[in-house]
Amino acid sequence: MTVSAPEFLVTHSGGFHADEVLSTVILSRLFPKAQVIRSRSAEWITPQADRVIYDVGGAYDPEVRIFDHHQRGAPLRESGEPYSSFGLIWKHFGLDYLRSFDIPEDHLAMVHGSFDASFVLPVDLVDNGATSLSEAGVFSSLALPGLIETLKPVFDDTGEDRDTKAFHGAVAIARSFVEARVNRSAAKLRAEAMVMDVIEKAGDSAILELPMGMPFRPAVTKAQADHLLFVITPRGGDWTIGGIRKYDEGFEQRADLPAAWAGLSGAELEVASGVKGAKFCHNGLFIAAASSREAILKMAELAVENALKD
Repeated sequence: MTVSAPEFLVTHSGGFHADEVLSTVILSRLFPKAQVIRSRSAEWITPQADRVIYDVGGAYDPEVRIFDHHQRGAPLRESGEPYSSFGLIWKHFGLDYLRSFDIPEDHLAMVHGSFDASFVLPVDLVDNGATSLSEAGVFSSLALPGLIETLKPVFDDTGEDRDTKAFHGAVAIARSFVEARVNRSAAKLRAEAMVMDVIEKAGDSAILELPMGMPFRPAVTKAQADHLLFVITPRGGDWTIGGIRKYDEGFEQRADLPAAWAGLSGAELEVASGVKGAKFCHNGLFIAAASSREAILKMAELAVENALKD
């Protein structure tokens, strides 16, 4: 949503929740010169050309830049699930926010949708009571909306502007999570493009050699490269070989490293594998290391031979 820069970003005063905190993260990056105003006064929560209003005001009208969700007839997603102010701000400002990270234009829609589904929607649902943090079980206190709640001032903090100070502290902390998540999502798409290129060049080899550690399984799945069994990459001065998980969930691999290598390191692993420079193999048989590319390639060849004979 490309708009003239507002002078003010207006949300409600008092206690805060994840939705307006995260909305402020988005808007304050887009409009860094705008002043954040926390108020319930009619003079501030009435639409004007100089402001964006969110999570307060009792209306949703993107034309005049007011984005509340507490009123009757509040907006719903096409799925019927409710928006919070965060969802509305992301819907209208998310693409411009992503452009501020120099994400390639052809990646924007995918990053926007992925972030909406995995990060924004859960906040929307919790804020509207459509789901409960308790559904996360023992991890409920570690979910982002719950963590943001812990940043509110304690009951006997009577300091002046305690809520506003705590709010700005929460925004600073939340910003790091949002930006890291966006950067990681964009990086996955960059990695996918790189891995797809390497898969094509690798032909029918069961070994995929990547120039560095990076997310690779989505590209392997997308390319339907079922023949790939192991991935090798440099790591510092060493090289590693790892398996490829069969499924998104769980740890079962397409092929394990040879059982005789399990838990060995140094000279013991060199003897067991017959490879000079073999350094370490995890007891779980999902990763091993060697001191050189030549050594890791030899280990990879042996691992493929072992996997194919089983």
